[in-house]
Amino acid sequence: MRITNNMIMDNTKTNINGNKVNVDKYNTQMTTQKKISKASENPVIAIRSLRLGTSMSHITQYLDNNIKDAASWLDVTYTALNNMKDLLTDIRTQCVNGSTDTLTADDRQTILKNLEALQDQIYTEGNADYAGRTVFTGYRTTENLTFNEDAPETSYAIEQNYTFEDLKQHRFYYGDAAVPSATDVAQHKQNNTEYTENVGRETNYRVRLAYSGAELSDTNAFMIDGTEYTDITVYDDEKQWTESADFPLADDATTCIFIKSTGEMVIPKDMAEEIIENKQSMTVNYNKTGFVEGDLRPEYYFNCTLNPGKDDEVVFTLEEQEINYTISANTQLTVNTQARNVFSQDIDRDVSEMIDAVKYAIDAETKVGRIEEMMRQEQYADPESQEVLQGYLDVAKKEQDLANDNLQKLYDSYVGNFNNYLTKVNTAITNVGSMQARLSLTQNRVENQSTTVEQLKSSNEDREMSDVIIDYYAAYNAYTSSLTAASKVGEQSLLKYL
Repeated sequence: MRITNNMIMDNTKTNINGNKVNVDKYNTQMTTQKKISKASENPVIAIRSLRLGTSMSHITQYLDNNIKDAASWLDVTYTALNNMKDLLTDIRTQCVNGSTDTLTADDRQTILKNLEALQDQIYTEGNADYAGRTVFTGYRTTENLTFNEDAPETSYAIEQNYTFEDLKQHRFYYGDAAVPSATDVAQHKQNNTEYTENVGRETNYRVRLAYSGAELSDTNAFMIDGTEYTDITVYDDEKQWTESADFPLADDATTCIFIKSTGEMVIPKDMAEEIIENKQSMTVNYNKTGFVEGDLRPEYYFNCTLNPGKDDEVVFTLEEQEINYTISANTQLTVNTQARNVFSQDIDRDVSEMIDAVKYAIDAETKVGRIEEMMRQEQYADPESQEVLQGYLDVAKKEQDLANDNLQKLYDSYVGNFNNYLTKVNTAITNVGSMQARLSLTQNRVENQSTTVEQLKSSNEDREMSDVIIDYYAAYNAYTSSLTAASKVGEQSLLKYL
C-alpha cells in the first residue's frame, strides 16, 4: 500500500488533535479535580454519581432539617412537661399540708394563696410552642390548648364519656351558720327562742363534668351502656338541691340529680353500685356556653360541636393525631404528645374544690371568732344574750368541725389524685426521653452514613491532584512531541529525490 504525503499529514493532524484533547482533558481535571465533566465521558461514573448525590441530599435533609426540628420539638415538650411536673408537685404539697389536723388560720390562708396562684398556671404549659407551632394540640398546631381570652358567647355541645371507675363518693354539705346582729339577739330574747339552723352533710356518688355551668342536652343527656336514662332532676346550684325535698338522696332512689352550677351528676347509691358491679360505661351529653381565659378547649378532649345549630357549626371528632418526622431512610419518629394524655381536665376542677374547701373552713372559723367576740362584749353580758349567742356558737362550731373534717379528708384523698396526675406526666417525660435517645442514636448513624457516602462519592468522582499532574505532563509532552514530529514530516517530499 502506497503511503502518500497527504495521508501522513492527515494522520499527523489526527494524532496532534488526540494529544491536544488529552491535554485539555487533564487540564480540566486539574481545574475541577473531577474525573469527568459530562456524562458521556464515563456513563458508569455518571450513574453512580447521580445515585450517591441523591443519597447525600436525603442525608443532608435528615441532618440539617428533620433531625434538628424533631430534636427542638422534643426539647420544648420535655421542658413543658418538667414544668408541669413541678407545678403538680407543688399542688400535691399543698394537699399534704391541708390533710393535717393541726392547721392554724395562717396555714389555711397560706394554702389558699398558694392554690389560687398555682391554679392560674395549671394549663399554661399546655400552650408551649416550637417555632409558632403548639406541641400538645395534635394537628391543630396553630391553636392554643386553652382559651386566650374570655369567650362568653362561645358554645359547645359536648359528649363526655366515663367508666365505672369515674363514679366517686362525694360529701355534700347543707345549712349555713349565721352570725347574729344585735337585732337578731334582741328578737330571740324577746320571743324566748333559740337559733336552730341545721347544718350537716350527706355522702352520695357522683360523676363530675369537665366544666361547671353546663346545661344537659335535650336528648341522650345521660346514658348508661348506651341506653338513655331520663329520670333526672335539674337544680341550678347545690344549695337549691340541699334545701329541696330530694335531699338527702335515698340509697334506693331512682332519680338522678344534676347540679348546673357545679356540673355534677349525682347518682343514688344502689344505682351507682350496680354500675360499678357490672362495670358499665356512662355518657353525659351537655351544652356549655361561655368560657373564661385559661379554660381548656373541648375539642382536644371530647367529641364535640362548636356553635351547634349555627351556620358556622364545626364538628370535632376525637382521634389520635400523631406528628411524625422522617429522621432517616424508612425511619419515622412521633414527636408530639397530645394534651389529653397528660393534662387531665380534672386537675383544675380538683384545685377549685380544694380552694372552696379552704374557703369553707376559713369562713366557718371566722364565724366562730365573730360570735365569740360578741359574747365578750359588755352589751351581751346578760345571761339571756349569752344563751342566745351560745346557740349561734354551737351551730357555728358544728359547721367549723364539718369544714375542718372536710378539708382534711378532701386533701388527703386528693393526694392520690395528684399522684395519678404526676404518674401520667412522668410517663410522658419518660416517653419523650426515650424518643430523644432514639433520635440521638439515629443522628449518630446518619452522621456516619453521611461520612461513608461522602467518601464513596469522592472516590467515584474525584481525582488526586498528584495523579492529574503526572497525567497532564505526560499528555503535554506527547502533544509537544507530536508537534515536533509533524514539523519534520513536512520537510520531506518526493521532489527531493527526483
